[in-house]
Amino acid sequence: MGYEWCALASATLWAVAALISVKPARHLGAFAYSRWRMLMVTLMLACGSLFTGGWQSLPGTAWSALALSGLVGIFIGDTALFACMNRLGPRRSGLLFSCHALFSALLGLWLFGEALTGARLWGAALVLCGVWLAIAFGRRAQAHEWEAVQGTLLLGVGLGLLAALCQSAGAVIAKPVMQDAAVDPVTASGVRMATALAAHVLLRLTRLPLTLPLRPLNREILALISLNGFLAMTLGMTLILAALRLGDVGMVSILSSTTPVILLPLLWWHTGQRPALPAWLGAACATAGTMLVLGAA
Repeated sequence: MGYEWCALASATLWAVAALISVKPARHLGAFAYSRWRMLMVTLMLACGSLFTGGWQSLPGTAWSALALSGLVGIFIGDTALFACMNRLGPRRSGLLFSCHALFSALLGLWLFGEALTGARLWGAALVLCGVWLAIAFGRRAQAHEWEAVQGTLLLGVGLGLLAALCQSAGAVIAKPVMQDAAVDPVTASGVRMATALAAHVLLRLTRLPLTLPLRPLNREILALISLNGFLAMTLGMTLILAALRLGDVGMVSILSSTTPVILLPLLWWHTGQRPALPAWLGAACATAGTMLVLGAA
């Protein structure tokens, strides 16, 4: 599987996981939800790494970079994303989070000298335009509770942009490590996740009000958290790290930013509200761009 398909598969998994995450994130709150999610995913990745022996392939020099990537991209980025989703809903948070493609492309050009040329440039532009069209005009009405704004709109926008920037920075930090063919993506994901979990636990020990759960954890919520973590982080984030091994940071991020487009029909199925025509035009635009990128690869 080429890195393009890894990035697209990750985007699909994130779209499905986004629907699953709404209920437990609003039940527990952003910090408590992120903490439990990271615990479950760390256990999954640790078991996977022990089973495959991938931890033996991780050089000592990679630990610090992966730990920093986890702190920035997961501890800060994921927590900010779920805080944004609790305020603005999955559609708007998806729009803001898709900005990580632009941030990653700029960081890739600056730090790694990456370039988008020819059909790949046009394809990347179509994907970005399609994502923005699909989400910015994807709402037909605000009848569903997921479209309601909870709290301050400006704060929600700021959290979404922070999540996008942290996702980009985390990918850039992990890129040099993942270029080593000997590094196991599952183990690398495990190190990032364990570091983020440790930071969350330390923060929880301070007993700050925002770290406390809004409601008690129950079996249903724990099951949803585990399923979401398996799809989005155990599989999705591992696929992203595998894509970063062979692909440019900017291109991987652009392809993975198609999550909001994939989310549209899933939202239609869940809410029963058909997205407006510009949303489908945006989806078609993003699909055409993806085909250009894959054809030029």
